[in-house]
Amino acid sequence: MICKIVTFYLQLMDQRNVTRITQIHLLGFQIPLSITFLVFFLFLVMYFVTICGNLLIITLVSYSKSLHSPMYFFLSQLSIYDILLSTDILPNMMRTVLVKKTIMSFSECLTQFYCLAMTETSECLLLTVMSWDRYLAICQPLHYSLKMNYQVCWILVILCWILGIFLLLTYSLTIANLQFCGPNIIDHFFCDFDPIMQLSCSDTTIAHLETTVLGFIVVVFPFLTIFVSYSYIIATILKIPSITGRQKVFSTCSSHLTVVSIFYGTLVCVYLAPKRGKTQTINKLLSLLYTVVTPMVNPIIYSLRNKDLKKAFRKFINNFLWINFNKY
Repeated sequence: MICKIVTFYLQLMDQRNVTRITQIHLLGFQIPLSITFLVFFLFLVMYFVTICGNLLIITLVSYSKSLHSPMYFFLSQLSIYDILLSTDILPNMMRTVLVKKTIMSFSECLTQFYCLAMTETSECLLLTVMSWDRYLAICQPLHYSLKMNYQVCWILVILCWILGIFLLLTYSLTIANLQFCGPNIIDHFFCDFDPIMQLSCSDTTIAHLETTVLGFIVVVFPFLTIFVSYSYIIATILKIPSITGRQKVFSTCSSHLTVVSIFYGTLVCVYLAPKRGKTQTINKLLSLLYTVVTPMVNPIIYSLRNKDLKKAFRKFINNFLWINFNKY
């Protein structure tokens, strides 16, 4: 719904001739014709695995009473973000692979950028909430049920959505009010901030300033919060006398720590690492990591390292087979 509203506003901007470009040509990946269908099939499989894996997490958390806890509630919300992110990127990217060059309206391009940035922003905030949840569970277990109850969980999730929607809405409208003269070719597989800014013939100082401020709010500050949370968590784990006890406690947050490392690692490589000496092909591959690979591997990381999810999955499959067996 929000993306549709943004699209409508951007179309009004086009009618007022705020932008001179009406169409955007996405070049995508320049691959040999001989492996086109192989690459398309690979992306199709990745999209299928992403959707099925994350839907499975959401289904298990909703179905199994043993997973009705804050940690798994936040995990199901993370799966929703991953589905939205991959759906915003992969279908259009697969189309680009087949036709070699995708044409979209300028408003559609900015809408794709808004949906991508909004999802990434909300996910950064949610990962921070998840780290705080692990901090309370490990460092303050006696107060955990009081501080992280059902109502607090919903408030935190809704807050992540609201901040992601409205922070990026203001930011995207600033970009929409710039003038874009062209050329109208973007050498990427999706509409990102830097490629869009390269098409502008206006003063982009305010847009870059907002990018810096927004980056501090949704990337730097959450990362520092996660770092501090895990510093306390590790210090608490080291105080546990038995090795078995340490391993058991650490296993409850190791999956989240792995996801955070992959997510923030790729964001830093794409947006904060020096661009000198980094070709556009390398930039595309790095972008592929956090837009396509990360949403796909998140449910795999959590399912492989989590005994509760494995147990809930086996129970779900057994009940499903039992119900279908009784039908016949």
